[in-house]
Amino acid sequence: MIRFKPGAPRRVPPRFLSSRVPTFAVPTALGATAVAYRLTCPLAYDEALGARLVSSAVMCAIVTGLVMHVRRRLLRELRLARRAAEAAQSALLRPPPPRVDGLAAAAVHLSADPGARIGGDLYEVVATEHGVRAVIGDVRGHGLGAVTTVAAVLGSFREAAHDEAELAGVLRRLERAMDRHLRERARGGHDPADAAQDGPPGEEFVTVLLLEILPDGGVRALNCGHPWPYLLTGARAEPLARTDPLPPLGPFPLPSELPVVPCGPLLPGDALVLYTDGAEEARDAEGRFFPLRDVLTEAAREHPLTPRSVLRTVLTALLRHTVGPPKDDVALLILRNERQTGGTPTGVRAAVRPATAHPHPTGHLRSPA
Repeated sequence: MIRFKPGAPRRVPPRFLSSRVPTFAVPTALGATAVAYRLTCPLAYDEALGARLVSSAVMCAIVTGLVMHVRRRLLRELRLARRAAEAAQSALLRPPPPRVDGLAAAAVHLSADPGARIGGDLYEVVATEHGVRAVIGDVRGHGLGAVTTVAAVLGSFREAAHDEAELAGVLRRLERAMDRHLRERARGGHDPADAAQDGPPGEEFVTVLLLEILPDGGVRALNCGHPWPYLLTGARAEPLARTDPLPPLGPFPLPSELPVVPCGPLLPGDALVLYTDGAEEARDAEGRFFPLRDVLTEAAREHPLTPRSVLRTVLTALLRHTVGPPKDDVALLILRNERQTGGTPTGVRAAVRPATAHPHPTGHLRSPA
């Protein structure tokens, strides 16, 4: 933005003028050509058929040139917008490194909004002195309107994952960041994004799953309304846990006590599949849900089992099932233990998955996008 001091002569910077000149040069030249032809060329006043055809051809050429110029300008602006979106995605929802403290990692995000490359899903995995910590979440709605919420949650996680010794402390930081974000939205602090949101700030929420993978392979989790990950082990896929989750962040405060759920060990060769509910709720032309667990079971039989091979199998089956892009944002984060065997894993897997009647109790919390 150019600012002028009161009373000072308003001089426009030369580079500003030079950047605006090409915008008007071509339309001005074409308009001048049309006016000059109309005023000076005798054919413009000749009523003969041949002269009228020549005049029509000249005007068509001028209009075509103007349309092509406008088209080139629009395509250029579209390319610039796409580059800006890709830069924003790289800074906000950056891909994980191939290896994180002995764990192989891979992730993908599919936006349901054709005009955006980022949306309402989030994920991150970082190596800390407290262990490898990962987050995956799903903001109500999708598209550009949910980006500010994603930024608030991810920004808080990237700091808290290193600062907080306990996983409960990380979740408290995310809750406070979400509260600040909602207060700012209520005060009109995010006007451009508010227009794209699916509802008022009071109805906004985000489901979040926090995982902590200790050096000995022990896994602990805190779940706020998010689907539990799948564990790929022994050529089968099973839920990592079945306990009831906490409420999502946003509409209700978290309870005073945040009990961390022990999820047993992640043994060498095992993999975790973190996902958002856009994957399980994707429908085909007949309204059938995507069989995510069956596809993951098929992926678990692949040799060698790698995060990229799992992503490839799931994405191929998902796009075949939906016959095109899904109707909701989809995020997948795959973590595979490639550490050498050693130490006693924290927790016993068979004793930490009490069955409940609601293995995925988050369906009623998700509003239609």
